Amino acid sequence: MTLPRTITAAASAPQGELFVWRAEAVETVKLAWPMALTQLGQIAMMTTDLALIGRLGDAAVASVGLAHLILFLGFVFGMGLVSAVATLAAQAYGAREPRMVRRSLRMGLWAAVILGVPINIIQMWGEDILLAAGQTPESATLAARYLDGLAWSMIPAWCFIALRNFMSAVNRPEPALWITLVAIPVNGLLAYALIHGHYGLPRLDLLGAGLATTFVNLGMCAAAVWVCYALRPFKKYRVLGRFWRMDWELMRQLIVIGVPISGTMLLEWGLFSSAAILIGWIGTTALAAHQIALQIAAILFMIPFGISMAATVRVGHAVGRGDPIGTRRAGFTALALGAVIMIALTLVVVVFRDVIPVLFLGDTVTAAAETTRLAGALLLVGATWFVFDGIQGIAAGALRGLNDTRVPMLYAALSFWIVGFTSAYALAFWFGFGVYGVWIGFALSLWLFAALLTVRFRNLTARGYLPAVP
Repeated sequence: MTLPRTITAAASAPQGELFVWRAEAVETVKLAWPMALTQLGQIAMMTTDLALIGRLGDAAVASVGLAHLILFLGFVFGMGLVSAVATLAAQAYGAREPRMVRRSLRMGLWAAVILGVPINIIQMWGEDILLAAGQTPESATLAARYLDGLAWSMIPAWCFIALRNFMSAVNRPEPALWITLVAIPVNGLLAYALIHGHYGLPRLDLLGAGLATTFVNLGMCAAAVWVCYALRPFKKYRVLGRFWRMDWELMRQLIVIGVPISGTMLLEWGLFSSAAILIGWIGTTALAAHQIALQIAAILFMIPFGISMAATVRVGHAVGRGDPIGTRRAGFTALALGAVIMIALTLVVVVFRDVIPVLFLGDTVTAAAETTRLAGALLLVGATWFVFDGIQGIAAGALRGLNDTRVPMLYAALSFWIVGFTSAYALAFWFGFGVYGVWIGFALSLWLFAALLTVRFRNLTARGYLPAVP
């Protein structure tokens, strides 16, 4: 007997819905894995630089840390602006507006240049800034030498991020990964040669380390421009077409979306940076263990960070299509994928929490053994918030696809400073939990931030919210 048509359709509906969610998961993974590996590649280059600079002595390492404090504020601010390229370009791609895709990238490149010129000029006074901040003349001089080598490195770095976001917005993130994989050994060899004066190059110590980073950033930017200009499917967008034409309205939207992204990043970075100061009051061993455990957490975060960027693109595509159901599906698929992966990674860290810190310290010195033990204990505490750290990053990425960045910045201020910093200080010093109290403060801030962002995404998509597409 043949079932009635309505009954057959109803019976097949759940299977069709499952197929749609599975397809969304596949597309998210295809976008996310090159992005995550690209971010890990960036960390690999930074780690290589620090390892090479470490051979110059503790003073050199300390001065590089001071230089990075000056650089990071400016770099994150610009990174937020060029990150908005992914949102605008993805929405234009979903709306099948190739000219708007190109214009979004063009404004991102313009923003990189306009912002980069004054910031790079300011960093030339790095030594005076550090002296005014109370640093020793020796440290300020060494940091300034490193900053001299890094002069004008931000603009090509931001341009590469904008180009990478454009590639992701049109569903082709792989070239950015290949460029990064090539850059890792090139960066290591060039930095080694310029720091120590090998292969016929001059010995420039910290200046050489900075120059190597600048040259590699320029090379990565040039390679990305060539890929986008000459290779399919990118060349049909003619990314350099009418490059000198300013689009003030699109630039305004880039700023409106991008500046709050920068603010959110700086608020989060500020909490974790201030934690180092708090823990420094507790003791050297606690600070060393904290830095090791936090570096492991940063490496873990690169996976959900890649998924976060994929969520921005997938939600943006659905917005461009005018598909409110698709925006909700894209965001929650990314959240589920990230949660599963972070649970698995957290379990690995918990199981090997006493082994992983040894990779940073070794186990032959008694002091190092104490640091290793404490780092392992912090990783156990961190297991309570690693998953939520991934969820908040992915939820923020999904909201960016909806152009929703200002409210998340307010949530970041509440979560990281009113709740996070206050509880970290109170638990560490008023209640006597020490470094553990600081990490419990991290947990409270990230639990709250993840919950607020997830609920906001749920509420916006539940009522079919779609932002206006440029």
